[in-house]
Amino acid sequence: MHEHELWITALCNQLLAGPANAILGLVGQHAHDPAKPWSNFQSMQLLVFVIMIVLFGVVKSSFSVDKPTKLQHLLESLYQFLSGQSDEVGIHHGSKLVPFFGTMFLFVLFCNLIGVIPGFESPTMFPPVPLGLALATFLFYNWLGIKKQGPIRYAAHFMGPIPAMAPIMIPIEIVSHLARPLSLTVRLYANMFAGEQVTLAFLGLTYVAIPAVFMGLHVFVSFLQAYIFTLMTMIYVSSAMESEH
Repeated sequence: MHEHELWITALCNQLLAGPANAILGLVGQHAHDPAKPWSNFQSMQLLVFVIMIVLFGVVKSSFSVDKPTKLQHLLESLYQFLSGQSDEVGIHHGSKLVPFFGTMFLFVLFCNLIGVIPGFESPTMFPPVPLGLALATFLFYNWLGIKKQGPIRYAAHFMGPIPAMAPIMIPIEIVSHLARPLSLTVRLYANMFAGEQVTLAFLGLTYVAIPAVFMGLHVFVSFLQAYIFTLMTMIYVSSAMESEH
């Protein structure tokens, strides 16, 4: 698929080509075109990151116990919802992990929704973005499991309940865990890419009623996929932190 350069990508290539090439050089990579090291999904991720930092920085400064704003009520409701969900999937004291779950949910949601705005694209419809989020989840739940149970006890979970079954269970468990990032990546990428293509197809046919319906569907799918991604992250965290198998 040929990628057309968004205006914000062109701006990043014009102003931030040097830093991007320097970062690529640090990890032993080089851009195909040093004058244009930024891709659309990279510039859109940067934009979402900046929007979230500015938005929540402003919101935090306006928090009030006596006169909470509507946005404060909304964020508090989101916190309570995610805390309740983490408890339901079996994470003890799950409220301590809500900052990670909330950041993951909001980042995925913003990345999904920004594609509805003309002139922008959802970065989650490009495989590297869902893959990066999936790998972050993979590293996070394994780190929590090792931190809580210790490396030896955590590794013992891969052996199954009966020591004699270890030669069979270890390969199965390893494949199962490695498949999780792939599953998270494909689910998020496929749904967002399909939704974007359907909306664009109908935009080419008519410009009023039908596209509005599919844009509404895009918004619904954006919320749903952000929730599913976060819920699966919670389930993986819960399984990694279980003391018993």
